[in-house]
Amino acid sequence: MSTTTVETPATVAPPAPVRTRRRGENSRAGALASHGILLGASVVALFPVAWLVFLSLGPDKDDYLHPGGIWSKMTFDNYSFVLQHTNFFDWLKSSLIVSLGTTLLGVFVAATTGYAVSRMRFPGYRKFMWVLLVTQMFPVAVLMVPMYQILADLQLIDSYLGLILVYCSTAVPYCAWLLKGYFDTIPFEIDEAGRVDGLSPFGTFARLILPLAKPGLAVAAFYSFITAFGEVAFATTFMLDDQKYTLAVGLQSFVSEHDAQRNLMAATAVLIAIPVSAFFYLVQKNLVTGLTAGGTKG
Repeated sequence: MSTTTVETPATVAPPAPVRTRRRGENSRAGALASHGILLGASVVALFPVAWLVFLSLGPDKDDYLHPGGIWSKMTFDNYSFVLQHTNFFDWLKSSLIVSLGTTLLGVFVAATTGYAVSRMRFPGYRKFMWVLLVTQMFPVAVLMVPMYQILADLQLIDSYLGLILVYCSTAVPYCAWLLKGYFDTIPFEIDEAGRVDGLSPFGTFARLILPLAKPGLAVAAFYSFITAFGEVAFATTFMLDDQKYTLAVGLQSFVSEHDAQRNLMAATAVLIAIPVSAFFYLVQKNLVTGLTAGGTKG
């Protein structure tokens, strides 16, 4: 009796699925390279700040020449001296008055200007925006003398209002261009709906448009605040009373013709950065959106 053997074909394993990279997805090497570049850029950006904080902890004015010795003698005495034996709080008060005043007045003027040019078609509206842009081309040295004469005629030398108006002349042109581009992204139908509801043009602007323009307003406010907070040339020229110096001008008091107290300058610079950081924290939620939204229309 013979037996017949039936051979069954061997089961073939299915091929392993090949993972395809999605469009826009980086490879692992690309991801590592991009993260490395971002890490390097972060180190470059943060190193000056960390170095300034480190130097502010050195007790001697010449510690910047041999920074390695700071590790063994770190102290907060520089901060105590600045806060207790200088006019730091007077400088801070002046800086906040001027910066917040410039922010409020500058953003209001820039917002109304940008909205008018974005929505209204009056004779010369295009040339008007170009005139605002041209005002940014003049250097500070050229503007100093005529501005001083104008403020002197208005009796605004050594006054907060005079310095606020000077800073607005710098901040408003840029902010008007910025907000005009942002208002262009808001549909015109919203204005028409406001008019149907019986709102005046200013009522439509205040009640309907401004709430939608918060990101753009945040960018304009941040730019105006930084412009006024860190400016030195105008503040040095137009503010004569040392009690009205801003922080940027007060910082120069640590440098004389024959001496420079760099440890105190570093400590003061760190303290100056605190109000700016706090203001940035308040507006940072809308800052990125406002910086990018004005670039497109629709």
